[in-house]
Amino acid sequence: MLPLSGDHGADWHTVSPKLARVRRVSASAVLLPVALALAFSSVHLWWWLAVGAAALVLLWAWLMWLLGVQVRAITWAELPEELAIRKGRMWRRLVTIPYGRIQYVDLSSGPYKRTVGLADITVNTASPASSGDIPGLPSEVAEELRVRLAARGEAQRAGL
Repeated sequence: MLPLSGDHGADWHTVSPKLARVRRVSASAVLLPVALALAFSSVHLWWWLAVGAAALVLLWAWLMWLLGVQVRAITWAELPEELAIRKGRMWRRLVTIPYGRIQYVDLSSGPYKRTVGLADITVNTASPASSGDIPGLPSEVAEELRVRLAARGEAQRAGL
C-alpha cells in the first residue's frame, strides 16, 4: 500500500486476513442460496431465471476477490497524539482520532468472528464524524488496544 502523505514513519498495522474469510462466508450465505433458488426455478418455471442465477454467481465470484482486496487495505497506527485508521484502495479514507477526544472504546465480536478469534474495535468521540472503527483484529490484540486507547484518552482528557 502506498503511504498517504504525512506518514512520517508511522508503524502501520494490518487487520487479520481471517476477516476476509468471515466476510466471504457472510456474502456466500446470502448470494448462493438465492442463486440456487433461481437456478432451480429456471428449470421448473421459466428458463430466463437462469440469467439471474448466472448474474448472481458472477457477482459472488467478483465479491470473493473484492473482499480480500478491501481487507488488505485496512490499516491502523498509534501515533504519539492520535490513532490513525486507513481504509480503501480506490477511495481512500484516513481518519485520525486525537486521544483526548476519545470518550469510550467498544469491543464487539459476533458468533462467527468469535469462532475464528476476531473482534472489532469502535472508538467513539463526541462527534460521529471523528469516530472510527477497526474491524477484524485478533481478540487479544483488540483487548490490549481497547485498554491502551481508553487509558490514553483518559490521560489526555485529564491533561497529563
